[in-house]
Amino acid sequence: MYKEKFNLSGKVAILTGGTGLIGTAFEEGLAEYGCNVVICDINQKSCDNIAKTFQEKFDVECIGIAADVSNKSDVEHLLTEVLKKFGKVDVLINCHQNKTANFFEKFEEYPEKDWDDIISVNLKGVFLCCQIIGKQMLKQGYGNIVNIASTYGVVSPNQEIYEGTKMGCPAAYSASKGGVIALTKYLATYWADKNIRVNAISPHGIFNNHEKKFVENFSQKSPLRRMSYKEEVVGALIFLASDASSYVTGHNLMVDGGWSVW
Repeated sequence: MYKEKFNLSGKVAILTGGTGLIGTAFEEGLAEYGCNVVICDINQKSCDNIAKTFQEKFDVECIGIAADVSNKSDVEHLLTEVLKKFGKVDVLINCHQNKTANFFEKFEEYPEKDWDDIISVNLKGVFLCCQIIGKQMLKQGYGNIVNIASTYGVVSPNQEIYEGTKMGCPAAYSASKGGVIALTKYLATYWADKNIRVNAISPHGIFNNHEKKFVENFSQKSPLRRMSYKEEVVGALIFLASDASSYVTGHNLMVDGGWSVW
């Protein structure tokens, strides 16, 4: 009875940012649970390659569609192609984000263009995908949206973890992810009576070949004394994307190893 609630067989999920570190882990998890997956990102070839891999591995329908989520016509095209193939959208996962050329520049010198480019993809892109694909969900009479936010949309970055490294966390990133969380809460109540649930996941400190000094700094500040791994976020997505979370909306699920607790 309860195990079946996590079953995604026959459902169709669109996942933006689908060729990224977390995106590919999410897609593998969705496919393993029986979901048909639309891999969306900038590069068509990369999307196609990932779609082929998971389709063959899990015997589900996977397709790749290239789109710039900050471009309205691209998102409209994405929806059109998905409806041609599947005729519906059960789940939308907004997992995209933009890392610009000057991403780690200091706030005092932060280029306006980089700020605009980050906000355009990270926040406007979520707005456009929710607006355009959300309209389809309204027509269907149901839908489920999961936005990928960040711990830094909830708490401020601890600047000490970047000491002795080439890294940092720009204000534009925090502002965009804070906006994603606010938009998630807004839409959750806005569409609550339309049978559309909207939630967010805030991962934190996912290891991606970080330099040794950063890993040391981060681990000292984390309650679990380590960074996380991409696979550790997948369970949260399966829960929110499935009927197991049927009474959950407007929630920001923190997968942060306790970081935001202290």
